[in-house]
Amino acid sequence: MIKQFVKPINVLLIFVPVAVILELAHGAPVLIFVISALAVVPLSGLLGDATEELASRTGPRVGALLNATLGNAAELIITILAIKEGLLELVRASIIGSVIGNLLLVAGVAIIAGGLKHGQQRFETRSAVMNSTLLVMAAFALALPSFFNYAIEPNGANVESLSLLTAGVIIIMYVLSMIYSLTARDAEPIARPSALPPEGSVWLAVAVLAGATVLIALVSEFLVGAVEPMVQQLGISELFVGIILVPIIGNVAEHVVAIEVAMKNHMDLSMGIALGSSLQVALFVAPLLVFISLLFGHPLSLEFTTFEVAALLASCFISAHVAVDGETNWLEGVLLVSLYLVMAAGFFFLPAK
Repeated sequence: MIKQFVKPINVLLIFVPVAVILELAHGAPVLIFVISALAVVPLSGLLGDATEELASRTGPRVGALLNATLGNAAELIITILAIKEGLLELVRASIIGSVIGNLLLVAGVAIIAGGLKHGQQRFETRSAVMNSTLLVMAAFALALPSFFNYAIEPNGANVESLSLLTAGVIIIMYVLSMIYSLTARDAEPIARPSALPPEGSVWLAVAVLAGATVLIALVSEFLVGAVEPMVQQLGISELFVGIILVPIIGNVAEHVVAIEVAMKNHMDLSMGIALGSSLQVALFVAPLLVFISLLFGHPLSLEFTTFEVAALLASCFISAHVAVDGETNWLEGVLLVSLYLVMAAGFFFLPAK
């Protein structure tokens, strides 16, 4: 009954009590960050498995809505805690990093793995093109406040108002897209599909979901608290931590699933995970964080750097181009991963503020 929650990656759960001990002992910030990150990985995997177990019992459309709501819960918890600490640059960077990570790194590695094993792989284009179109629209919407910021920068209140308006429009886009996918007869659910058949108890899934959420919140508190002293000690930028490290930490278990199903020649599911996760971040997580930030007195404006905007738009356009023909090969995967590595190197060498 519990075998769907038993995976090799769960060995990393040993780092949960280790993280607690280090935090209580006031250990080195770098060590606390690394151990807390390792603890989040299996917890986010358990949370995802529990969500899929519940989603698999509700039908494809309601299940898609459940996955869309809880699919990025781990990263959402981390970013909310970062907002609480006033680490807004980290939060903005993690939004961009989640999108480009899913579109370039996750999709790229999955395409390489599947292509090397099965050669050219095919997937259904209708939902992929719909998701890609929504993603490009959301990327432009997220980027617009950054463009207009150059003209209205002297008035911070206007920038915040524009960000709130933009977040409201994006949320409406998200709600309408979900209504369409839940009601249209010929529509595919616009969310991450489930990779697991129903196997266990619903109550067990609920218990795992609740327990993983509580532990993620606890460990993420340690992780976020270690960010500022860590970046000062290592001399890296908060931007790099947010755009590269945080998205990988919060979503690595989901990334593994995308690669595994690609190797099983289920490219529809693999592309659905990569595009669906990016959509959840762009259409749901990002605007939600803008409104949540008001509760903590640290308004989150959608003012991304030029480098972040360039990375976001380039990733969305390239992934849309890959998805439009419904076919992939390992070379396309290599190109996607190569672009991600170049972007990661660029963000690494950006000077810390």
